[in-house]
Amino acid sequence: MLTPDFDPTALRTHWGLDPDVLFLNHGSFGACPTAVLAHQRALRDRIEKQPVQFFVRDLQGLLDTAREAAAAFVGADPAGFAFVPNATTGVNAILRSLQLSPGDALLVTNHGYPACNNTVDFVARRAGAKIQVAEFPFEGITPDGVVDAVLGAVTEETRVALIDHITSPTGLVLPIERIVDGLRARGVAVLVDGAHAPGMVALDVDALGATWYVGNFHKWTCAPKGAAFMYAHESVRGQMHPTVISHGYSAPLFAPHQSRFHIEFDWTGTADPTPWLTVPVAIDYVGGLVPGGWPAIRRHTHRKVVAAQALLADALGVAAPCPVSMLGTLAAVPLPPDDGPPPRSPLYVSPLQDALLEDHRIEVPVVPWPQHPERLVRVSAALYNGADEYSALCRALTRYFGSGN
Repeated sequence: MLTPDFDPTALRTHWGLDPDVLFLNHGSFGACPTAVLAHQRALRDRIEKQPVQFFVRDLQGLLDTAREAAAAFVGADPAGFAFVPNATTGVNAILRSLQLSPGDALLVTNHGYPACNNTVDFVARRAGAKIQVAEFPFEGITPDGVVDAVLGAVTEETRVALIDHITSPTGLVLPIERIVDGLRARGVAVLVDGAHAPGMVALDVDALGATWYVGNFHKWTCAPKGAAFMYAHESVRGQMHPTVISHGYSAPLFAPHQSRFHIEFDWTGTADPTPWLTVPVAIDYVGGLVPGGWPAIRRHTHRKVVAAQALLADALGVAAPCPVSMLGTLAAVPLPPDDGPPPRSPLYVSPLQDALLEDHRIEVPVVPWPQHPERLVRVSAALYNGADEYSALCRALTRYFGSGN
């Protein structure tokens, strides 16, 4: 049983979550502390007080300041760092900026995020390129097995690989440094989908050496929704364009520090920039909630999710599917097969997920894996989650499936 370093009940007061729901699904959309949201509201009030002043005179300086702080948090060169609304938008901008030829190949894995794999499919079809899939299991997986599967799928035709840092359905922290090094040695450009990484794991994007990296701040950094980043290495920065072409494509550079890369991505039309501008506040506020800051948060939430995985596996009578070294703050455990209909939409919510909320007031995702009828339950470990919540989930699941012991 987990002995908490910090009191989750006291920490939960910083969030506006429904007190009647055990929220074990921070990983899907995140949750933003009320104080951080108050800062965002103040920025929105500032916009509405004098919109022209804000957008025409103030915004660029505010973006530059926020970029410096956010880039430092993830270890990225600000010159290659651009804010985007979400990681999927960043993946789209990168892949749709590629110049591919018929016969080129793009490499993905069988654990990839469906929205991003859809983008790969779109880009490959448009260019007449091929898609290669590196397949590795969930249950019984090891870091060596992942590296061997990814590098073993590379051929002479492979031009770009899209690799998750932390997989979404299975919650695995992949050995991304080894994967990037191996792909680069084979001449493959690497796009890392780090949607879950900022806040969950310590990041040094520059040192990683990937060609591109995308990540969300609205998940584990707890910034407002609409806050994410895209990083491009200097060697490809000049080839990058946002998915929406706007004034920055041809606007003159008025200051020595300006770059075409930044002015294209910073302004793609009138939108709400306050999620981006609030990222530094989220970093500082959440990091200040506990002694030791972000390193202590990562250690604490990792230990919490390791304990949660063990509780769930024991309750369901299954082996832990992956080593604890491949866990961050997400953990998934196999469930008995679903006897209902297959998913009908990308945002499908299973009847079991609905039943857990309606009957037990537990919000936790039940994910088809690798495809219906097989499935997983995936828990998150945020600062506000307590050991009693995972125990409650175990009791609820055993009512449906019986005890594993």
